[in-house]
Amino acid sequence: MSVVDTIKEQIESNDILLYMKGTPRFPQCGFSSRTVEAVMACGARFAFVNILEAPEIRAELPKYANWPTFPQLWIKGELIGGCDIVTEMAASGELQQMIDEVAAEQGDEA
Repeated sequence: MSVVDTIKEQIESNDILLYMKGTPRFPQCGFSSRTVEAVMACGARFAFVNILEAPEIRAELPKYANWPTFPQLWIKGELIGGCDIVTEMAASGELQQMIDEVAAEQGDEA
């Protein structure tokens, strides 16, 4: 499987996915830390990929996403954005609304 195929599979398989430096418990940069805090505050489960442990994804994802920086938040297969966008959306309540919609859909599937 190519790196791009792996990225596509990760995005398609996880309704909420955060590509970040480090892990939610131990973020390895301030931008990842602020982004993961905003996502965790919404209360839904989410998947993450530590790009520091996946150099091939770290190299390819910016080209695939046409987004040069990390972290990257993906919801329902759509790139939402990085730290600034996610924290702005969290402050306005828009992030909570998006994540609540995903959680409601997941509840319907159970």
